[in-house]
Amino acid sequence: MIRREMLLKVNKIEVKYLGVVLAVKDLTMQVEVGRVVVLLGSNGSGKSTTLKAISGVLATEDGKLTQGTIEFDGHRIDRNDPETIARLGICHVMQGHPVFSQLTVDENLQMGAYLRRDKDGIRKDMERVFSYFPRLQPLRRRQSGYLSGGEQQMLVIGRALMMRPRLMLLDEPSLGLAPAIIADLFPILKRINEEEGTSLLVAEQNSAAALSIADYGYILQNGTVVAEGTTEQLKTSERLKESYLGTNGRGTTRGYYRSLAENEPAPPGSTPPNRLP
Repeated sequence: MIRREMLLKVNKIEVKYLGVVLAVKDLTMQVEVGRVVVLLGSNGSGKSTTLKAISGVLATEDGKLTQGTIEFDGHRIDRNDPETIARLGICHVMQGHPVFSQLTVDENLQMGAYLRRDKDGIRKDMERVFSYFPRLQPLRRRQSGYLSGGEQQMLVIGRALMMRPRLMLLDEPSLGLAPAIIADLFPILKRINEEEGTSLLVAEQNSAAALSIADYGYILQNGTVVAEGTTEQLKTSERLKESYLGTNGRGTTRGYYRSLAENEPAPPGSTPPNRLP
């Protein structure tokens, strides 16, 4: 078994909004260098909050990390501001493909390179972005606000690539996209991971799309990790599928992981938390 260097470590973090709303509790996870890791869970499970804690943008929404630590490349970063974290090589692709709508595609990509000063490298990287997303090539001078949702998602990922990130955080990259666009997008993310060596942490509700490119995954519910495992473990666990759908296989909506979240005893014969059958 190949041992990989640890890139990101999230250690027992707790996040509150407005000082009272508990969004994430005792959450621990990690990302190894060169890996694709997914955070799976329904809306409100804490996926987006976890990514915001890592990138340091919680304060923009009255959120705060109240317990735990976050380490990147062996150094604690949870006390750093977002720009410092970005300079370390972490790029956050926010939910809803937010573009600079009044700027052209080219100008959006150049904004992604605002921390860089190597003009030749920036030009080469723009061409590299168009090699991943050839659909953007003929739209280079179009205002990004007039792009389709799929094109805007390609653009925000391309803009993130212009930073040459070591770790890319992607929040619901499939949100609002047509199935055909999703089918094209996720293989491109895997190519970026393999060809650029960029580690990916992907928060997704679309488990099938996310697991198609992942090496490892975590299931979140009510702000807590209730299960984790390799891609194959997550794909083949019937109990996990039932829990993710909120059913227990008997036609009710009371699954095992819901019981865990409520600190109730697990059904007889159930797998302990954080382990898959």
